[in-house]
Order: sequence, then C-alpha cells, then structure tokens
Amino acid sequence: MARGDLTDEEWAVIGELLPSERGRKSRPAYDNRRFLNGMLFVLRAGCPWRDMDERYEKWNSVYVRFRRWAEQGVWDALLETLVETGLTDDWQ
Repeated sequence: MARGDLTDEEWAVIGELLPSERGRKSRPAYDNRRFLNGMLFVLRAGCPWRDMDERYEKWNSVYVRFRRWAEQGVWDALLETLVETGLTDDWQ
C-alpha cells in the first residue's frame, strides 16, 4: 500500500458501496480498490491521467471506469451514503 492509498478500514466502508465490475471479452475486471486508489492519486496530485502511477493499472482503464461511475451516479450515491451514515460532512 502506497502513501495516500485507502486503508483497510476505509476500504471496508467504501468497497461495498461501489458497483461490481465484470471483465469484458474474457478479460478480468481487476480490483475496484486498485482503480479507486488510482483515481484518488490523480485527483490528489492534480496530474493528467496519462501521468498516473503505473502501479494502479493502465491510465486509460482507470479513467474509463472513473467516467463510467460518474455517468452512473456512483460518486453522488457514495457521497450521499457517507453523509447519511455520518462518516463525512456534506462537502459538495
């Protein structure tokens, strides 16, 4: 686990709120945790997606999942759930 990655405690809360991913065309879907850590890395560092650290998988795969989750409303639902459970303030 790298500096800034989700801790096991944070993942225990957030992991079950994310949609399960299926691989496409017989490819594995990989781990949501690794993808989320990659997304958080880009957002925290403010770097372009192409400059994302390679330990989080291919930058384009992480970006596509980030965009798909945004289109599906995953981020809004995640924030709403965290606010309702009192785990974060409404920082929107």
